[in-house]
Amino acid sequence: MRAFRIFVQKEFFHIMRDRWTTLILLVLPILMIILFGFGITTEIRNTKFAVYDPSGDHTTRAIVNKLESSEYFILERYIKSEDEIEQLFRQGKTGFAVVFGKEQILLVADGTDPNTASILTNYATTLINSYLQESAPTATDAASRAITPEIRLLYNPTLKSAYNIVPGIMGMILMLICALMTSVSIAREKELGTMEVLLVSPMKPYLIILSKIVPYFTISVINYITILLLSVFVLKVPIAGSLVLLSGVSLLFIIVSLLIGIMISSLVDKQIVALLISGMLLMMPAVFLSGLMFPIESMPQVLQWLSHILPVKWFIIAVRNVMIKGLGFSSIIREVLILTGMGIAILIVSVKKFKYRLE
Repeated sequence: MRAFRIFVQKEFFHIMRDRWTTLILLVLPILMIILFGFGITTEIRNTKFAVYDPSGDHTTRAIVNKLESSEYFILERYIKSEDEIEQLFRQGKTGFAVVFGKEQILLVADGTDPNTASILTNYATTLINSYLQESAPTATDAASRAITPEIRLLYNPTLKSAYNIVPGIMGMILMLICALMTSVSIAREKELGTMEVLLVSPMKPYLIILSKIVPYFTISVINYITILLLSVFVLKVPIAGSLVLLSGVSLLFIIVSLLIGIMISSLVDKQIVALLISGMLLMMPAVFLSGLMFPIESMPQVLQWLSHILPVKWFIIAVRNVMIKGLGFSSIIREVLILTGMGIAILIVSVKKFKYRLE
């Protein structure tokens, strides 16, 4: 019993004297509460929508006002022709469109995220029918005026969830293999004291680091190929765009993820700290704040700003544009530049913080 007590005390002392572990144990629960409390929601709010209304009569304007007055929609603009709708979707300026015809209303949603598209169309249908019932003088008129809008889902007409899952899973796996495993591998060498032995060997230090990165880069490329094969032949998700462009973006993301692992290993000396930072502080926000599971627009403004610093968010956007929407390089220039900038910034921090001799 006395030996058990001593071991328990030793473990407490070990945790408390490691400032990184102590910080993670104390701060991580707070971050988790914030993420689960504010980030997880099935409601979709503040979705920008466009309107094509050639008639411009009182009824159509009232319907638009009904949509705009709700918490779910924000009127982005009126368009002059239906041809502008797909252009707005390609540019990412709107996620929903309403087209007024002579005897029907067409609701157009972005089907790359089937859950969001289905929810938005349901919201709009409910609001439109609510207005028609309120404006009808009698119950009979209300029943006769209730409409079932025609719905068109671009890029994913069958509402397959795999269209939304595949880009996110790709980002999660690549991030896991690259950032987590690279940081833990180098931290293990530092913790065991073998890194210093390697650094004083005849081989240059940067070659030693590179030799530890190459296996994880290779594994990540294999995982990328496997994901694509499973997506196309098992999940039936076609590659609508350029395979070369999709592969180039994925390789860029792999490099950025590897650099994140190097940066983590340059800042910490313990495997457990590297594991917690890579597995929790990177993976958890990436799941909840990247737009994979929940729409970013529905989150508090602070969490929306926080999502901008996650490389996986920009990777998912780029993959959806190329793989699902079939767009070209011009549609992902912003994402490529952001990922490149992140990679350069992370590399600079890693070089400045990396210790070529262990203390």
